[in-house]
Amino acid sequence: MAGRAPEPIAIPAWAWKREETRRILQERDVAGLLRFAQHYGGASQTRIAAATGIAQGRISEILNGRKRVTAFEVFERIADGLGMPDQARMLFGLAPLNLAILTGDSAPAAAPTARLSPPSVEEKEDRVKRRQFISLAGAGIAATTGSLTGADRIAAALTRYTTPTTAHAPNLTVEALTKAVRAAKIGYQACHYGTVAQQLPTLLDRLAAATATFTGDDLRTAYVLQAEAYHVASSVLLKSEERGLAWLAADRSMQAAERSENPTTIGASARIVTHALMKDRHYGPATELAASMAERVDHDTAEPSPDSLSVYGALLLRGAAAAAKNEDRAQALTLLDEAEEAGRRLGGDHNYQWTAFGPTNVLLHRVNIAVALGDAGSAIDYARQVRLDNIDVTERKATLFIDAARAYAQWNKLDRAYEALMTAERFAPEELRTRPAVHQVITDIHARSTGHLRANMTELAERAGIAA
Repeated sequence: MAGRAPEPIAIPAWAWKREETRRILQERDVAGLLRFAQHYGGASQTRIAAATGIAQGRISEILNGRKRVTAFEVFERIADGLGMPDQARMLFGLAPLNLAILTGDSAPAAAPTARLSPPSVEEKEDRVKRRQFISLAGAGIAATTGSLTGADRIAAALTRYTTPTTAHAPNLTVEALTKAVRAAKIGYQACHYGTVAQQLPTLLDRLAAATATFTGDDLRTAYVLQAEAYHVASSVLLKSEERGLAWLAADRSMQAAERSENPTTIGASARIVTHALMKDRHYGPATELAASMAERVDHDTAEPSPDSLSVYGALLLRGAAAAAKNEDRAQALTLLDEAEEAGRRLGGDHNYQWTAFGPTNVLLHRVNIAVALGDAGSAIDYARQVRLDNIDVTERKATLFIDAARAYAQWNKLDRAYEALMTAERFAPEELRTRPAVHQVITDIHARSTGHLRANMTELAERAGIAA
């Protein structure tokens, strides 16, 4: 009979704060980390093996330099077995258990990763008493409870063909509107989709009133802000598969961008139109639009700026993703290489024009595109090269682990796919709750799982709102 998992190794809090420990974590020196546990936790190889669920022979190989650790779930097991605090987890390239460290929110910590050890007989019986088995067939996806709230109000704002009066849209200053649009952008990138969806209708009304009353430079700025707000609206709607509304919002973003006469804004709005095309499987036109608009941004910008270079690179990445979906490997890789060159020119990872563009984002897209092309091994190899501390945008972190889960599922390594989804959930629970595409990933892995992994996947599905 399987017993309960051993307690983590007790290591003093101060030991994690030593400069040498920080170096070990940042370099992912697993052998050094295990020696650290031996020295400061008084743990033998047998104790480390028991705490981490890793065979003692493998622990010995790691310590002696004969075995290199690269798998996500092994990093997680080591972190859990050593009772690694959240600051140390992030230095080690893992998600913190308490997301408030990342977001600054006061929300309670997410549940820790469930261990993959088989549950005891008592635990199995308790699970049966607590709940019935949940079917995860395709019909269950249509009945999810995680659909976007606020979509009807966004629809009303998008189809309000009379201009709101200033009386119904107060505080119409460039400064106030800039702050509001910035808040929506930040909320989206932090995966707070429900909150953003509630904010958007009022924001869209205020911007409509502003573009009807402002003049001169203020009017051009208002159009830029309106394009950005419609971009956010379309992005949120696409997450929840509200494709018709997303198309409308994307087109409105492009119209406002053209009125702004700002080449960078026009290119940024073209990104969301490309995304909308991809959602409806128009991969060829999406590739052409992204590539041609990247050329336009490059041509219309006399002196490349960080903003224009970021939009240019982000368009190339969007085009590469569309080409991969269109099974055009050569074009996908060509556009990726061009984006990589743009990342080198930019000189680092930034979030200009809300693109999160830079060398790391190019690497994230290599993961995604390898999955789309069915090359699971390359996808995981690319994923292992990513340093999480180079990714400032929560949405991108969650997407990385969702893509890793898809790759592991292609590779039939379902336990690793589950671990990747658990990490994505800790970063961004709403990514799992609101996205039907992620529900499909969960459904697929659950359907192919057996034993304790099936039970773990069922619990994950429950938290994601997938119900029969």
